[in-house]
Amino acid sequence: MHVIHTPLSARLKASTHATHDRLDRSIMEAASFSSLDGYRRFLQVQRAFHSDIEAFYADPGLQALLPGLAERRRLPLIEADLADLGEDMGQALPGRPVPDPATALGWLYVAEGSNLGATLLRKEAARLGLSDAHGARHLAPAEEGPAAHWRHFKAGLDAAMLTDAEVERAVAGANAAFARVQALVDAELA
Repeated sequence: MHVIHTPLSARLKASTHATHDRLDRSIMEAASFSSLDGYRRFLQVQRAFHSDIEAFYADPGLQALLPGLAERRRLPLIEADLADLGEDMGQALPGRPVPDPATALGWLYVAEGSNLGATLLRKEAARLGLSDAHGARHLAPAEEGPAAHWRHFKAGLDAAMLTDAEVERAVAGANAAFARVQALVDAELA
């Protein structure tokens, strides 16, 4: 008998749906894109989260699971966007140590999935006079387009051979990542 396994990306999506929706509502309700000041605060949220996971993109084990991972880093783009808006970043923010690969996959799912929503946010940023070359670099789509970029990441995620326990750790990692961003949004945008 052949057992059909749910792809990891589908499991992560189903297991984080409520948390993800709450976060999306919080960001939109904060009117982050109604003024440059609101957008600056949104960028600070992005900077903190991407600082948390910066080391994940350089991890050789994760790069082996997800080819092209290092090129997906957005922290330098976020920091360039902040510099465009005259923000002094001061010291680098501390990052998280890279957890076990399964947990890290959950965190990366959240980070990479946010690129899909960036299309809408990019239009909002344009209303503030920002662009892919000034202030909204981190929202710019990948050369291949956001959907293809996501499909490529998702294929790597779904190809990871994980045990049931590792899948549960990936789900826990994704929920922890959404909770971290929610806490940042609550602190910075509320």
